[in-house]
Amino acid sequence: MKKLFTAYILFLSLSLSAQETQNINLPQPGTGISIPNDQDIDSVHSSGFAEAAEENKIPHRTFTNLSNIYNGYYIIAGVFSEDRNLNKHVKKYTKKGFNAAAIVNPENGLNYLSLDYQSDWRNSLAKITSKFDGKYKDEVWIMKVENSLPAMENPTKEELLTNNSTKEISEEDYTSKTIEGTPNKSKIIQRADYYFNKMWYAEAADLYEIALKKSEKNYSYDVLQKAGDSHYFNTDMEKAYHWYNILYEKYEKEMSADNIFKYAHSLKGTGKYARSKRLMRLYNKKLKREDLAALNNKNATPNEIVLDNILGTSKNFEVKNLEINSEYSEFSPIFHSDNKIVYASAKDSSFFSTRKYKWNNQPYLDLYVAKINEESQELKDAIKFSKKINTKYHEASVTFAPDNKTMYFTRNNYGKKLKRDKKGVNHLKIYQSKRVNGEWTEATELPFNSDNYSTGHPALSPDGKELYFVSDMPGSIGQTDIFMVEVYEDGSFSEPRNLGPEINTERREMFPFINNKKLYFSSDGHTGLGGLDVYEVAFEEETGFLDVVNLGQPINSNKDDFSYIVDEETKKGYFASNREGGKGDDDIYSFKNLVLEEIPANKNAIAGVVTELVTGDFMPKALVELLDENNIKLKEVVTGDDGSFIFEDLEATTKYVIKTTKGTYFDELQEVTTKENDTVSVDVSLRKLKEMIAVEDGIKKLKTEMIHFDFDRSYIRQDASEELDKLVEVMTEYPNMIIKIESHTDSRGKRAYNKYLSDKRAKSTRDYIISQGISADRIESAIGYGEEKLINECDGSVACTEKKHYLNRRSEFIIVKM
Repeated sequence: MKKLFTAYILFLSLSLSAQETQNINLPQPGTGISIPNDQDIDSVHSSGFAEAAEENKIPHRTFTNLSNIYNGYYIIAGVFSEDRNLNKHVKKYTKKGFNAAAIVNPENGLNYLSLDYQSDWRNSLAKITSKFDGKYKDEVWIMKVENSLPAMENPTKEELLTNNSTKEISEEDYTSKTIEGTPNKSKIIQRADYYFNKMWYAEAADLYEIALKKSEKNYSYDVLQKAGDSHYFNTDMEKAYHWYNILYEKYEKEMSADNIFKYAHSLKGTGKYARSKRLMRLYNKKLKREDLAALNNKNATPNEIVLDNILGTSKNFEVKNLEINSEYSEFSPIFHSDNKIVYASAKDSSFFSTRKYKWNNQPYLDLYVAKINEESQELKDAIKFSKKINTKYHEASVTFAPDNKTMYFTRNNYGKKLKRDKKGVNHLKIYQSKRVNGEWTEATELPFNSDNYSTGHPALSPDGKELYFVSDMPGSIGQTDIFMVEVYEDGSFSEPRNLGPEINTERREMFPFINNKKLYFSSDGHTGLGGLDVYEVAFEEETGFLDVVNLGQPINSNKDDFSYIVDEETKKGYFASNREGGKGDDDIYSFKNLVLEEIPANKNAIAGVVTELVTGDFMPKALVELLDENNIKLKEVVTGDDGSFIFEDLEATTKYVIKTTKGTYFDELQEVTTKENDTVSVDVSLRKLKEMIAVEDGIKKLKTEMIHFDFDRSYIRQDASEELDKLVEVMTEYPNMIIKIESHTDSRGKRAYNKYLSDKRAKSTRDYIISQGISADRIESAIGYGEEKLINECDGSVACTEKKHYLNRRSEFIIVKM
């Protein structure tokens, strides 16, 4: 768990989310191709190809150092394991006139079906947009091969088949067998597990896909979970949802709270909000059963209501994808001096092979600095930040002191090579550098770092006296928490302090940013739209941090949204996201508030969710009425598909009644008092009418709450009339139902009088039911039995409390006919 636990930090700390090559969007038939003119092929291999492919929305990946493979551009139609079916496809498409071949990647053990090879990428793009002159209409993508065999201008089919051939592999590689202590796992699953344990999730995902598509015999709990997790950690929520959904269908009872949480987030990430709400309820129940003491009770309140409010509001922001974004990850912008932004990027700017990070095959991160165009907010003239700071590993998430003479940033824990803990995990650390004579000095790590846990994402307060950061150190509430240390004048630090359960949850809190007014951070533990969402929390000197608020759309989406920064005066800023429509994995977006002044809105509201009492299912199309204290209807709404409703623009601190009705269910009434500028949450559970019908000792009865009477009285009390109203609803629903009424007293008083009194009570009950519209001939009899049928030992021979005597004063309803 520790390795996976740290993977959470590493994944979103560095936001390297790999795109799956199988999810590709091709140009529509007839789409023209945009290709730079008059460029030498060799000079545009690294920039012209990527630019043209992105412009024409053609997916592509780059592979390096492949043995026996020619440099160039391969049009890929499918990914296979080492399987005889691949050779069949090669032969099939060769017969159809394609220059087909099988490309072997020894690094991940996968084989790729190539329909065509070209040394000039422009020819490959032309073939794709023409659909091979109409001969192939399915999805394809381009594999670019570098640093392998020298490119060939016009290789023959025989040459391609000779050099790009697959080796034969036996069927046993796909079937269960025991190998080196890993029982009942095929070789391909063992290889996938190996990649998964090394956190190489892109490769692991590919292999799990192959194994699971090969045979449903591989649908074990472990394999399905890891397949879903591999896609989840690479933020491919569609594929994560696919495997989590199968895991849920096959192993629902075995799934942990963590499994349920990721399943629910994959549902959000694919826009399935209603089902996600149901899964989050199950998640909360699982947490209680697993006794996670860190559960934040405030966050366990019905979060579907909060989610509906987020979905129902959208701030008037203009959001733009920046031109500096590449096909790789750009994120963690931070304001720097002289109208500049420093940010992290994984873009490949070298002429030769770049060292790749095995999480998702992207280059390692470096820090870049760029100028801000004040009018357009675009970032321009980006260059690498400092050779003293950037290394061959990751650098990201920087913050600067107010005097710009000290900086803090995140880096892998390494000396001459990466350092790992006892479980093989390389953690993150925060480093400090000083600016001397205009140059940044060699970085030194902060004293609260550790080789056994991660620290990262530093953020300084505007006065430079407080340093906020993220860690999974001992004392964390969740998987990653936000901590704070005081920065003293002599450069030393206080002990780290956790910001507490008002901010931190049992999940991940990341990317803090603080200014003079608010703390901003990203989290997937607070209620949000999916993945990481950006939240703000105001603070006051006397009371500290106030309520956490989701920034809503369009800043947040159903993907990861994070590293948010803002100038509170201009209402302009930047954030990163891997949302749909971006240029790469994570892109930096600019935003500005289009509304300079807002009229404070009336936020007094009552919102709720209507569910079925027994199953917990949402109740769509239920009628919910808002009544005043005199039961006069003010408003009414019908619940949505997720059972939700909301009444807005209400009077503050005012008592209302919520009345909920639906078909064959009992009406439900609840009193609710509104709060000042707040939404009051209401849970409504409806009970089916037929659930009042029960069989006791072979006798069919209408089961109400007991109809009680005051001592020596026969009139119908208010609580009794409410129960009798439910009985009337059932009899209305079942028009052929005939009942008889039996009324009883306690043992006090004379036996004859008690019989007389109980008979009056039975007749009083009958009269009330008839007064509510039930025909008199549907009540066969109304008889009092006095103290003849006591339900406890209070027969006068023992001393009994008033409460016990009270239980005997009741009416019962026997069903004679349905």
